[in-house]
Amino acid sequence: MRLITSLLLFILMTSCNQEVKKTVKTYKSVEIQDIYNDSISVRAIELMGDGTLTFAANNGVYGLYFPKKAQWVTSTQLHDSVPLHFRAVAHTANDFFMLSIESPALLYKTGDDGKMTLVYEEHGEGVFYDAMTFWNDKEGLAIGDSVNGCLSIIITRDGGETWTKLACDVLPESLEGEGAFAASNTNIKVLGDKAWIATTTGTIYFTGNKGVSWVSIETPMLNTEPTQGIYSIDFYDDYNGFAVGGDYTKPELNTANKMKTSNGGTTWELISDGKAPGYKSCVQYIPNSDAQGLVAVSFNGIDLSHDGGLTWKHISDESFYTIRFVNDSLAYAAGQDRISKLEFKE
Repeated sequence: MRLITSLLLFILMTSCNQEVKKTVKTYKSVEIQDIYNDSISVRAIELMGDGTLTFAANNGVYGLYFPKKAQWVTSTQLHDSVPLHFRAVAHTANDFFMLSIESPALLYKTGDDGKMTLVYEEHGEGVFYDAMTFWNDKEGLAIGDSVNGCLSIIITRDGGETWTKLACDVLPESLEGEGAFAASNTNIKVLGDKAWIATTTGTIYFTGNKGVSWVSIETPMLNTEPTQGIYSIDFYDDYNGFAVGGDYTKPELNTANKMKTSNGGTTWELISDGKAPGYKSCVQYIPNSDAQGLVAVSFNGIDLSHDGGLTWKHISDESFYTIRFVNDSLAYAAGQDRISKLEFKE
């Protein structure tokens, strides 16, 4: 009886393992189709819950893409007749938000009349916001470079109607010149009540209670020059996370520019060190990949990994700044002068 039981258990475990393996796809190539072209730089895209793609860029340009109709609706946001530069967008179930860089920092949300409504404004030396996102339909945050000794973090608790800047006494003291790279709107990640913020100094700021309290975590990411640090961070679940960086002025540099965590960001270890890829501005986990599938993009092409970042394959020289997955084989990516649809092929 014990032998039969053991045999049945072995068969069950083998069957389960085979089933899991079948669900994890291994991609070898990518097909790219431009769906929007304009003379702008697009570093911030976001997928709404209904599948609508949103973006905001420089020259004040922003818009929505409805994939079922293959239809775009775009507009331009001005401030005192001057077009703004956007590198951060976010959304709730009902509203779209976009935040401009540099002073004055201007945060807009979808208005009842279809126009964008200004909900936050900040002036001052050093003001520069880099990324934003929401925990849920009521609570969200945006991050910016250090001012007066701490990172700039603004939080909403009412669905984006009002925003409050955190005082420096509730944040870790920042290092000199510390900020975040406004490269892809992915140097901040939220899951549940948690948030991880990745900075130019290779530091990660963590909150487990939606921004009430914070701790800073040192990492081994390269950060000896102002152009170095963590450019992008993503988490597959509460435990498994990945971050990329490097130096955009030396894109082939591939030491201390990729790292992972398996304990929720408490500690980080370098991975694939001294091996390609070099500089990357955005990294995202592939959905349904058991934390093994990763895609990283930058102006020097697209790379992917099927073993949690241990090894990488360069699959395209096409230039993109940021990427978001619709499902485990379809994504949208944006860069200089375009937004594209990416289909990953096995």
